[in-house]
Amino acid sequence: MGEAGLSAAEVGKEIGEHNRHHGGGDERLRWVSIAEAVLLAVVAVMAAWSGYASAKWTTESRVLLSQASTARTEANRAAIEADEARNFDEEVFAIWFSARTSGDPDAVAQAERLFSPNMAAAVDAWSAGEPGADPADPDAPRGPTAMPDYDLPGAEQAAELDARADELFAEGEEAGFTADDYIANTLYLATVLFLVGISGHFRIRAARIGLVTVGLAITVFAAIQLLGLDRPPG
Repeated sequence: MGEAGLSAAEVGKEIGEHNRHHGGGDERLRWVSIAEAVLLAVVAVMAAWSGYASAKWTTESRVLLSQASTARTEANRAAIEADEARNFDEEVFAIWFSARTSGDPDAVAQAERLFSPNMAAAVDAWSAGEPGADPADPDAPRGPTAMPDYDLPGAEQAAELDARADELFAEGEEAGFTADDYIANTLYLATVLFLVGISGHFRIRAARIGLVTVGLAITVFAAIQLLGLDRPPG
């Protein structure tokens, strides 16, 4: 994922050099010089567009990747908070269960006051199911936190943020690849500049025509590539 590699200024400079070196001369080569100038002008427009699109997609990629990183950080924070809430609930439940087993109603009541609403509902559901009646049952809940009634909003939020981070990262990566494709297209345009640049040093008309033809073919290929790429983000 790079920056634009061929600027309109460079193409303009090439056009100026071309006009200075081929303003006159053999009339038979005059039309070849005109074709070269037109080709350079077309390349200038395509290079400007390709550079603009590459810059836009590069910016879009950086923004999306930054948003993905932020979402991932928020997901990690939510997951840590959810784990801390679960650990607290499990510690309080251990105190409650010990007090209940020992027959200390005051300690049981004190522990119940520390339950979160989710944990209180889960403990009620777990207690109603006669926990421990069948320890060999692998499907039997091992505690209130394993009950469907126990719900941690932070865990759900962490999962949603993780999914969002994955989505943003994928979009950012794709935007970066699109920027790379536009950059690669400028290499084709740079090749056309090279071919037109050296064609002026030939006085053999067939050689210049051949170079211009190859340059034209590459330009058409580059244009097809541009048309197949996604438009820059608005």
